This record gives sequence, structure tokens and C-alpha cells, in this order.
Amino acid sequence: MAKKKKNAKGHNPVVATNRKVRHNYNILETYECGVVLVGTEVKSLREGKATLGDAFATIDEGEVWLRNLHIPEYSRGHWTNHSPVRVRKLLLHRREIDSLMGKVRDGNKTLIPLSLYFKEGRLKCELGLAQGKQAYDKRQDIKRRTEEREITRDLGRRIKGIKG
Repeated sequence: MAKKKKNAKGHNPVVATNRKVRHNYNILETYECGVVLVGTEVKSLREGKATLGDAFATIDEGEVWLRNLHIPEYSRGHWTNHSPVRVRKLLLHRREIDSLMGKVRDGNKTLIPLSLYFKEGRLKCELGLAQGKQAYDKRQDIKRRTEEREITRDLGRRIKGIKG
């Protein structure tokens, strides 16, 4: 069987991303983990339907669980459809779980899913170890991005010979 092609940039097809997380949190580390799903969830995800907005991960009794991930019911499903918001197990190596458990327990860090994507036919979750930003951190980031945008705009004008 032939492998499915990746998108134009050579990346795996992304099902969902959490765009707000990089604004509200500093991402310290990222992990790639598998997700345990039922059949209709996979079909719904292949249609590109999922919401990561409120999702987070917890470590309970040595296992990592993904909570508040919303995968809508499969449109052509029937009585075998899944519950849209249910707790799903994430698959990580034992040493990664132990490391994460220590880091989360130490203080104000949380596990947040950054994106969901298919890799070789299996759903993967990019999980980030995140630390919350304060309001002044967010303002500094916005200021830094604005300054960088203005610098690149000015450089572009100089190269084109436009005075501004």
C-alpha cells in the first residue's frame, strides 16, 4: 500500500492547532505522543473536525490523560458514535511520564496540547510543558513583534529604494 502524501511543505496534515496557547503560555518543552481513540473519533478527525481550545493534560496514577478535547460526533455514525468530550489516554514512554510528573509537581507548569496531526496513519498529539505568562509578559511580546515587523518593513523599503 502506498504511503499518503504529505502536504506541500512536506509536513504531516494537521487536524487542529491551539493558536492561543503560545500567547498565554511560555512553552518550555514539547513531546510527541499517541492518542487512544475509538473508530468514529478517527473518522471525524479525518474530516478535520476537532477543537483544542480548552484542552489540557493531566497525570493520574502514572498515566497521561487528555481532557476537554472536543471531537464532534461522526456525521454518518449511528448508535456506535462516541461521546464528543471524553477523557482520552495519551501514549508516552515511562521515563517521559516520570520526567513530566516531576516537572508538573514542582510548580506552576501545566501540560497543554499544541496540535493534533496524523503521522503514518496514526493520530499524534504535540504536547507542550507550559508555564503561564503574566500580563506584562504578553505586552512585551506584542511590543517585540511590532518592533520586528517595523524593522523588516523599513529594510524592505530601503532595498526597494522607497523613502518613508
